[in-house]
Amino acid sequence: MEVNKVYLGDCIEIMRTLPDASVDLVFADPPFNIGIKYDVHNDNMPYEEYYKWSEKWIKETYRLLKNNGSIYIAIGDEFAAEINIILKRTGFYFRNWIIWYYTFGQNQRKKFNRTHTHILYFTKNKERFTFNDNNIRVPSARQLIYNDKRAKPIGKIPDDVWQFPRICGTFKERIGKHPCQMPEDLLELIIKTSSNEGDLVLDPFGGTGTTAVVAKKLKRNFITMEISKEYYEIIIKRLDGKVEEIKRNNKIEPEKQKKLFDFE
Repeated sequence: MEVNKVYLGDCIEIMRTLPDASVDLVFADPPFNIGIKYDVHNDNMPYEEYYKWSEKWIKETYRLLKNNGSIYIAIGDEFAAEINIILKRTGFYFRNWIIWYYTFGQNQRKKFNRTHTHILYFTKNKERFTFNDNNIRVPSARQLIYNDKRAKPIGKIPDDVWQFPRICGTFKERIGKHPCQMPEDLLELIIKTSSNEGDLVLDPFGGTGTTAVVAKKLKRNFITMEISKEYYEIIIKRLDGKVEEIKRNNKIEPEKQKKLFDFE
């Protein structure tokens, strides 16, 4: 199996060509099926079609994960419960239902503004899995506020509500026209927690390549897939360090910013 590779094509078909128990960590940010305007993907599948499609790609990740592997799936409100059920029925074990809270939300016209995404964290084995707690600890309130001598000097494991900014159209980190770019800091937390140097990280939905870029930076191997040739080429250039070139070639007019990135 060739690693550190970006595949162009359907992720389910590509995953079916990869060997069993070959991946240490999966991060997936699939289409939420809420009408986002992607390059080629239809984000308005009928309910049953989306559910069955989700079952297919999740079952492939289960086959590909090593016995001590972990999976994180970012998903919206509309299908978080269904993805949770699919993961359990597939054989995964529940660890955390994480809330990713972003302070700059998405404006809505007829409901409360969308300011969070769910991240479902499961493992393939109930007892054996990678969790590098010492690599991710943060200062606790006991240390920062109360100066409590009982506080552990190394800090605490982060809570299950994470605060990272959403990568909006005007942000410096924004590199292309893909509507759902993930922040590098969020992927760094996941990859540091649930993998080690030299491990293989799989992202079935490449997008703008954030998972692959962070995995490479943290000395992990990666495999990612992208069905859109336009997004695929962005990932290749980003991995080659050509971020400024991507930005020059993917400028978005201000009047199109809201239409592209602030959807209902």
